[in-house]
Amino acid sequence: MSGNNKTVISHFVLLGLPITPEHHHLFYSVFLAMYLTTILGNLIIIILICLDTNLHTPMYLFLGNLSFTDLCFSSVTMPKLLQNMKSQVPSIPYAGCLTQMYFFLFFGDLESFLLVAMAYDRYVAICFPLHYTSIMSPKLCVSLVLLSWVITTSHAMLHTLLLTRLSFCENNVIPHFFCDLSALLKLACSDIHINELVVLIIGGLVVILPFLLIIVSYTLIVSSILKVPSTRGIHKVFSTCGSHLSVVSLFYGTIIGLYLCPSANNSTLKDTVMSMMYTVVTPMLNPFIYSLRNRDMKAALKRVLQKKTVF
Repeated sequence: MSGNNKTVISHFVLLGLPITPEHHHLFYSVFLAMYLTTILGNLIIIILICLDTNLHTPMYLFLGNLSFTDLCFSSVTMPKLLQNMKSQVPSIPYAGCLTQMYFFLFFGDLESFLLVAMAYDRYVAICFPLHYTSIMSPKLCVSLVLLSWVITTSHAMLHTLLLTRLSFCENNVIPHFFCDLSALLKLACSDIHINELVVLIIGGLVVILPFLLIIVSYTLIVSSILKVPSTRGIHKVFSTCGSHLSVVSLFYGTIIGLYLCPSANNSTLKDTVMSMMYTVVTPMLNPFIYSLRNRDMKAALKRVLQKKTVF
């Protein structure tokens, strides 16, 4: 194949994780256990929300979508990583690489927007408790979820289509365990200025704007509580928002550490470890954070188990 707008290579080689051969089987077992835990934990939350009518509220609508997103987000990278760890040639086809990148961007962005919707839900619940039901109507909640899906679909598709314009020549080695957009742009042998501009402008808005909206929501929540300071009010904030704040800290903390903190000499190792945190560790921990810190989830689990025992 030839031509400025056509790719010469048919596949990419994923270098994966910097693991020594003697520790290969150990890490494979650990990652497999983490992935299965992620699948099981998020599935339990989704099933509980579907089965228990007491959880059919705006908060748990967003949480169910977040659990589905975490499940898919982890599934974008982990199965291929596990397959490559068992393969002699850890490669991925060109089309498969673009597909993986698309869904990685899609579910990563979707998680970000769902966290914003959950922050807004907590803001309304604490600052306008008497009007919560009328403000957070089913129509508004569904609209927020659908809007998140539309924006993330458009953003991921834009990057994917722009990437298909680029030529990839001799170098097809990606120093990562998945097809990361920034890694692919470094391998391109054609002009990437448009791609970089889109990453800077639109990509920045997709990451930074949701984070700022979450900060604003919690600033308003804290401000509202401080107007009438009380131990009960402070406890209400932590009990209502503790789980969400923990998830936000995990998700955005690793992204900020990866993309905004200056890279050291071992930037490739840092990028790999930090990417592992928000693509694998965070989706695995989210179900535990919500189930361990949430009385409604515990009560729902008991009710579902009691029904199963009766039948």
